[in-house]
Amino acid sequence: MTETTPPTSGTPYGTLPPASPLPQRRPVSLPRLQQMREAGEKITMLTAYDATFAAVADAAGVECILVGDSLGMVCQGLPSTVGVSLDTMVYHTESVARGLHRVQATAWLIADLPFGSYHGSPEQAMRSASALMHAGAHMVKLEGGGWTTETVRFLVERGIPVCAHLGLTPQTVHALGGYRVQGKSDQSAQTLRRQAHALQDAGASMLVLEMVPAQLSADLTGELPHCHTIGIGAGNGTAGQVLVLHDMLGMNLGKMARFVHNFMEDAGSVRGAMEAYVQAVKQGRFPDNTLHAW
Repeated sequence: MTETTPPTSGTPYGTLPPASPLPQRRPVSLPRLQQMREAGEKITMLTAYDATFAAVADAAGVECILVGDSLGMVCQGLPSTVGVSLDTMVYHTESVARGLHRVQATAWLIADLPFGSYHGSPEQAMRSASALMHAGAHMVKLEGGGWTTETVRFLVERGIPVCAHLGLTPQTVHALGGYRVQGKSDQSAQTLRRQAHALQDAGASMLVLEMVPAQLSADLTGELPHCHTIGIGAGNGTAGQVLVLHDMLGMNLGKMARFVHNFMEDAGSVRGAMEAYVQAVKQGRFPDNTLHAW
């Protein structure tokens, strides 16, 4: 029997190469996002729900991490985001914040206000937002226009940065009649445009546009210089893009939306997939507007 020479290092795999140093980048802040916008650099955002994936996303160069109430569907197996509680959002925000502080902690951390946590009054929204900020969030996100404008103003005046969300708003998917494109008709486009301007005027510094026609999203991006539009199924004319983490890794319990791309297919690792996503967004290769001709 041939004898083998045992590895010389203290590991069963021999000598391991040193870990590559993380690239140095400036911590993301609201002024930094504004600078990126003015320089024409696309903003990248991914969802994350735990410490490890958050740390990997930060190391991969993702500027904004969203603790989305989408965790209700991808982590809890719920049929929609409606069943997610504020306590659950606080728990996952704390987990993500800890993960970021294990690395460079350069990403901007956004947390969703879940259904029912801000609908009663601006004061209720303030209590809910405070819980998420105490958990480590830098910004909170809420859905809808019209009635939310005064809530946004109330929060911003008290020092809480707000990301708004228009178009397909998952918390009201039952009222919308399902996962349908919003803003296709002239009337609905005018309503969406009016709501977007009101949210910027109220102080929202970011606006997610979900399943909105690409041309309307591009127009709104040009009309809202101080409110950074982040698209998901809204074309590549927005200031940035967001995807649900599980979707971009090709892991989905249901049917994959046609605007989603599986970045894991050609990547050798999760971090490689995230880096590919960042590069594709920065270079304008993702998303493909031909998939958004709603």
